[in-house]
Amino acid sequence: MKVLSLIPPMTQLNTPYPSTAYLTGFLRSRKINAVQEDLALALVLDFFTPAGLAQIRAQALSLPEQERSASVHFFLDYFEDYQSTIAPVIAFLQGRDSTLSHRINSRDFLPEGPRFTVIDAFDDDSGDSLAWAFGALGSQDRARHFATLYLNDLSDVLRDAVDDRFEFVRYAESLASSQPSFEPLAQALAARPTLMDEYLRRLTIEALDKHQPSLVLLSVPFPGAMYAALRIAQTIKASYPTIKIGLGGGYVNTELRELDEPRIFNFVDFITLDSGERPLLSLLEHLAGKRSVDRLVRTFIRNEQNQVEYKNWPEPDIPFEDVGTATWDGLPLDSYLSLLDMLNPMHRLWSDGRWNKLTVAHGCYWKKCSFCDVSLDYISRYETASASLLVDRIEAIIAETGQTGFHFVDEAAPPKILKALAEELLRRKVLISWWGNIRFEKTFTPELAQLLAKSGCIAMSGGLEVASDRLLKLMKKGVSVNQVAQVTKSFSDAGILVHAYLMYGFPTQTVQETVDSLEYVRQLFVNGCIQSGFFHRFSCTVHSAVGLNPQDYGIKLIPLPPVSFAKNDIGFIDPSGVDHEALGLGLKKAIYNFMHGIGLDEDIRAWFDILVPKPSVSRQQIVKALRM
Repeated sequence: MKVLSLIPPMTQLNTPYPSTAYLTGFLRSRKINAVQEDLALALVLDFFTPAGLAQIRAQALSLPEQERSASVHFFLDYFEDYQSTIAPVIAFLQGRDSTLSHRINSRDFLPEGPRFTVIDAFDDDSGDSLAWAFGALGSQDRARHFATLYLNDLSDVLRDAVDDRFEFVRYAESLASSQPSFEPLAQALAARPTLMDEYLRRLTIEALDKHQPSLVLLSVPFPGAMYAALRIAQTIKASYPTIKIGLGGGYVNTELRELDEPRIFNFVDFITLDSGERPLLSLLEHLAGKRSVDRLVRTFIRNEQNQVEYKNWPEPDIPFEDVGTATWDGLPLDSYLSLLDMLNPMHRLWSDGRWNKLTVAHGCYWKKCSFCDVSLDYISRYETASASLLVDRIEAIIAETGQTGFHFVDEAAPPKILKALAEELLRRKVLISWWGNIRFEKTFTPELAQLLAKSGCIAMSGGLEVASDRLLKLMKKGVSVNQVAQVTKSFSDAGILVHAYLMYGFPTQTVQETVDSLEYVRQLFVNGCIQSGFFHRFSCTVHSAVGLNPQDYGIKLIPLPPVSFAKNDIGFIDPSGVDHEALGLGLKKAIYNFMHGIGLDEDIRAWFDILVPKPSVSRQQIVKALRM
């Protein structure tokens, strides 16, 4: 039996999403014929060609003039410039034509649409709007930033003229995210295919003709990938009805746990939850006639009565040490696009460069944060592997890909394992560059930070969430503001870039606490503790401690409508009555400017469009914490 794993649109464009690499590597370790394709990348590369742009133009011209957005108007006015530059720009972003940077930097090579207005905000006295960011030696980075803005303009045209669901990552997200009913997706899938759907259909058939699989696995990491995954499945059912289709991934694991909608099985045959290795082995045995349907593991099916059944034969999961080494064999590693959306050196890592994604441990060693899905397997089941085995995997991946950059994608990489890993990398003289996500806990001493840097660590991200000790305690983060300042400073002093995940709108969070949090964040930037950050609005999920025990957090949940499909986010009533949306605009504006070194000395109240109180914390609070 041959298994084909597919990455549906849309995921990252700079590096493969790792789920198919993990599953393909695991299956091959069990002597199973497994292959993979990235249709997310293939779809974008198919559109961003001279012929693809011509089809976009035809679609745009069919729109009434009054319905054309500014992006569409600009595209039509400068179509010949776009068509002549698209191929060399793609080659440049793929690293195949570095000398094109000189032409791009001339500012008269690319058509500069609405997205380019963002650079006007950073003019300096010299008249060179980006000199402050790139300096004298940053011609490649400067050109990649311009090329990325150029692609973003084209992305807006795709959205406005071809398919209003299109975005580079959040494609059709609203159709699937926390949708209690399958109806919105069903209607979209029954509608006449868009030009983008037709492209995806052709790419799907090409992949099937190439590999001739017996089983196709669709990995759906985000809500925005669900629509495209089901369009792929729709094509398979129509063209190759004997092929079986399995659906899994992060979105499925979090939002479809209470699935009771038989119509989705018009598209797929099996839906599996949590880590895919054990369910997949049982499924393969079932398809080979060696296991009954009742002995499937963590798998939804549709029975003969047109009802959804959940089969969960009790079998242990595959130990983390036995899942094999991920493989990127079959993925076009030289075709990914190294984009530069954000000029901030830390923030850019998510879209810039081809990173080998690897997991240091399964699950989270802390698993206490009240906003996190601590009740689900991807958090709750914590397993580790030896440092020696991890470095074996790293060496195997380097040998296969030729790339020495690694992104450890753990929920929170454990300090003990990272220390052992760093020592093993140094002992074996394995030279890599790596970054990952951690908790800013006191175990990360200055000495450990220096060791990690010596082993190749270039950046760390972690959750500060709210710079309020009261709320951090309520969240069960296990850290304090002063502790975070000390740990992040240790990393920065070791030459490691630091990104802070930040949250607003947590239950009972007051306006004063939000203002104080931003003041703390400002001081963390000023004192060189962090170089990057991102504020996101708190969302209550049904699998978190807040969602499971709302009374402990002073809120009341808003009852959900009957759910037969997706269930994740849940609304709540916070008696504080704070307008978090209004505050969020100021927080995001401030953090964006802080990351560009702008406004760090200003009174943080200036970032808000509404009246907010003066910070109640000393402007020297972080300085004092660093002296402790």
